[in-house]
Amino acid sequence: MSNFEIFTGIFGGLGLFLYGMKLMGDGLENVAGEGLKGILEKITSNRLMGVFVGTIVTAIIQSSSATTVMVVSFVNAGLMSLTQATGVILGSNIGTTITAQMVSFKLEVVAPIFIGVGAILMMAAKKKKTKELAVISVGFGILFMGMGMMSSSMEPISELQSFKNFILVVGTNPLLGVFVGVVMTAVLQSSSATTAILVALATAGTIDMKVAFPMVLGCNIGTCVTAIIASLTANRTAKKAALIHLLFKIFGTILFLPFVSQVVKIVAHMTPDNLGRQVANAHTIFNIVITVVMLPVSTYVVKLVDRMLPEKDDEIEIQGAIYLDKNLLETPVVASAQVVKETIRMAKKAKENFELAMNTFFNDKEENIEKIYENENTINILEKDITEYLVELSEQNLPEENAKLVSQIYHTINDLERIGDHSENIAELALEKCNKKIEMSEDAIDEVKEMFETTLRALDLAIENYENHESINENIAEEMEEKIDELEVKFRENNIKRLSSKMCLADSGVMFFDLLSNIERIGDHANNIATIKAGKKHKAYA
Repeated sequence: MSNFEIFTGIFGGLGLFLYGMKLMGDGLENVAGEGLKGILEKITSNRLMGVFVGTIVTAIIQSSSATTVMVVSFVNAGLMSLTQATGVILGSNIGTTITAQMVSFKLEVVAPIFIGVGAILMMAAKKKKTKELAVISVGFGILFMGMGMMSSSMEPISELQSFKNFILVVGTNPLLGVFVGVVMTAVLQSSSATTAILVALATAGTIDMKVAFPMVLGCNIGTCVTAIIASLTANRTAKKAALIHLLFKIFGTILFLPFVSQVVKIVAHMTPDNLGRQVANAHTIFNIVITVVMLPVSTYVVKLVDRMLPEKDDEIEIQGAIYLDKNLLETPVVASAQVVKETIRMAKKAKENFELAMNTFFNDKEENIEKIYENENTINILEKDITEYLVELSEQNLPEENAKLVSQIYHTINDLERIGDHSENIAELALEKCNKKIEMSEDAIDEVKEMFETTLRALDLAIENYENHESINENIAEEMEEKIDELEVKFRENNIKRLSSKMCLADSGVMFFDLLSNIERIGDHANNIATIKAGKKHKAYA
């Protein structure tokens, strides 16, 4: 076999392995569906539960790097504390060993069967769940075909003099082996890929465990690079989470380096005739042991990181979205859940502005105006941030329900932005009322209060429905909108009578009409939000 054939076999095999792992991870993630959305956020401060959750999630998405990036993103958004993060990070290290264990089995012979069965199911299946299972099957088969290609292509490498010299040096210098493992994983952005290469080399008899194990240690450090990159644009607490991940791996490597020979003997005793399994077992032993050792002292690691990255009093608060992180786009199910959270935050800002604007109108509280303008600016920024994120999310391989959700959110944020605009209009009317000292009759004020309270209930219902992922009875929303419309018509007629009988001045009468119009429009947009999950056709309002 020529050098070119060796290179193309290894390169192509690695490509198949990575693609198969991605397919399988996406399929598992989509099958997990709604269950995966909140699993990382619902854990308690119990670190043991965090380890369990981290292990399960990583086993599903087939990437400890992706899990750690999610953890960094959740810490950045304030959804997870550093204490919770430590358990999940340690659990993700155990979860990633499952991939290594799988690839250590010589399943390339049956790989075509999985691809064939999966392909047939993908073409014949009608149910979405069956199609996702077919994707998992195809991904599983492609992964092992890639392993087979790498293993067969690596057999002749042992005859190359340059490779023999490299093995000789690494075999006598474990630190160099660690460094090589770090570089390989940093380049490939996957500890599973590095471990797979080591398994393939060991299976081909090209390297032994004395060479492989230091590289295994290095690949565990190298996998931290992805989370560190993700934390560079995040807040200080998220940077701490990424640093904790790195420190766990460094401490573990320092702990294991003096005992390389002992670990080699242990795994050799476990599977004496299978070097590939020895590499996978060494990887598993390392991650289980550092989890057991580091979990009890993780509180002290957090304190150490707090000293290394102290909080700064003069740090500028980040404007705009807090739940959206582009690193989460790799896991669309989780990214979709984050968009919903950001939309709910936008909705609560819009509701707050509505209440502030009406409070300003009723009580002449001009001091609210600055806060209203600040909230309106935030609402506009959020609309832009969420829209840009949705565009990128829609380019991912989204499950059907998530693709539908993206469409719903587009409409919802537009309605929320319009609610913000109408609230700002009300605030400007309130400011005009104060500046021009316009007086309204008690009857007019009572009517505005009734209109406001009815519309506020409709908006509360809409936000509650959206937040709880439920479809309310469409009739309830329609009844509330009709009630608001009826009140507007009734109160307009009453105002015309007041103007005709000169019970109110023209300025206050015109302002009353404008006020009713803005409140009624807020009710329309609230109805859109309340009924969108029920499949009601979205109405366009000014």
